[in-house]
Amino acid sequence: MSNPIEAFKEERKARIHNYSMNEVLKKAAQAFNTQSIKAQYSYNFSWMGRPIIQYPQDMLAMQEIIWDIKPDLIIETGIAHGGSLIYYASLLELIGKGEVIGIDIDIREHNRREIEGHPMFKRITMIQGSSIDESTLDRVKPYTENKEKIIVCLDSNHTHEHVLRELELYSPFVSKNSYLVVFDTVVEDLKDGDLYQDRPWDVGNNPKTAVYEFLKEHSDFAIDKSIDHKLLISVAPEGYLKRIY
Repeated sequence: MSNPIEAFKEERKARIHNYSMNEVLKKAAQAFNTQSIKAQYSYNFSWMGRPIIQYPQDMLAMQEIIWDIKPDLIIETGIAHGGSLIYYASLLELIGKGEVIGIDIDIREHNRREIEGHPMFKRITMIQGSSIDESTLDRVKPYTENKEKIIVCLDSNHTHEHVLRELELYSPFVSKNSYLVVFDTVVEDLKDGDLYQDRPWDVGNNPKTAVYEFLKEHSDFAIDKSIDHKLLISVAPEGYLKRIY
């Protein structure tokens, strides 16, 4: 291939595909995923001063998606310290357009204060309320009007029932060729008791089981396996859903 840029892309594509068949590499990645979750690894990182509570690998994948899609709107359920809101807003700032909506049932005052005082807050709107309440959805809908490209990220309550309801409610906002990203699907890949603290979700009751159930009735979405093969280390395996039509 004479074009070196395209040659590099093709080499990378082939390498990532080969990872899907590299059992030694996949086993090592799975071991790291399990042990790092036990060690609360995701709590170690910040973005522009705010704790992000995500794996760097997933955030790099999100950067690639956001740069490629160049969305007019990103909707995220689950705010916590606001690091991911700040991260997405900063990428949109570089792109030169777009806004972020964060939804959380309990936006704690100290976190709200820090987010509202951040330079990237100019691209952020926060909505307090349960992400699966119709009243909350009614507050979100006006922001989606006349938006051509929308990405949705789900990262709030991780029980099967809650995530499945979020998938049903927020998937219609996702534009064609854009993404609906479901975080913490990794719970299904752990062993009982591997979670570092007691939570209402566990193996058999988590975001990945909700994704599987959702996809049975929604053929307009498909798991982007290439992202899984590329990252290997991720809290969202099989959680990167691309809208294909």
